[in-house]
Amino acid sequence: MAAKSPGDGTPRRPVLPASARKIKDNAADWHNLMMKWERLNDNGFTTANKIVNMKISEQFQDNKMEIACDNSAPGSEKPAPKYSEELDNCCEELLETLKHMTKIQLKMEKLTSTTKAICDLEAFHHRAGNRTAPIFHTWPTPYFYEVSLKLSEMYKKELQLKQTIVQEIAHSADQDLMMVYLSSWLYQPYIENSSKLLLEAMLLETGHRQC
Repeated sequence: MAAKSPGDGTPRRPVLPASARKIKDNAADWHNLMMKWERLNDNGFTTANKIVNMKISEQFQDNKMEIACDNSAPGSEKPAPKYSEELDNCCEELLETLKHMTKIQLKMEKLTSTTKAICDLEAFHHRAGNRTAPIFHTWPTPYFYEVSLKLSEMYKKELQLKQTIVQEIAHSADQDLMMVYLSSWLYQPYIENSSKLLLEAMLLETGHRQC
């Protein structure tokens, strides 16, 4: 009796064409980058919250000192603002978080340009009379680019907002404005709820998720 080879009895996965493999890899990369972004967003919020709390506490102390100075002898000088090493460290930490988020957003742009190149290649094959069927289930190839572009634009706008927050949050004296910065960082207004649906749909289409 002939010995069975290790592959016997195991259904083989269909071999995907190169463009399909690359799009499938891109979908997995999108998932990983979006998860990393969310972790960084949580870390950044924790740091930004510390900054706001320190600023509010600092203002409270400054107000107390001003009242004390007003009640003291005329002509006495107001104390100089106190340097806070902890505040400075938190600002550096938030800036470092922003740098990591910038790298992620650039990788998202690269994924989008790669998907565009695949779409252009597919379009060339179509004009040459080659395959016109979807490379996975139902999505035409250009739709992968449309989804990537839409996601990339969301994160690009959100990154620009975060850059403004990092520049301004430690320098603002307006408590209401600081709370707006804090809320904007946490809730990410430019990343729409549809982003998660788009990602899940892409993972489903490429076989990373099962129905």
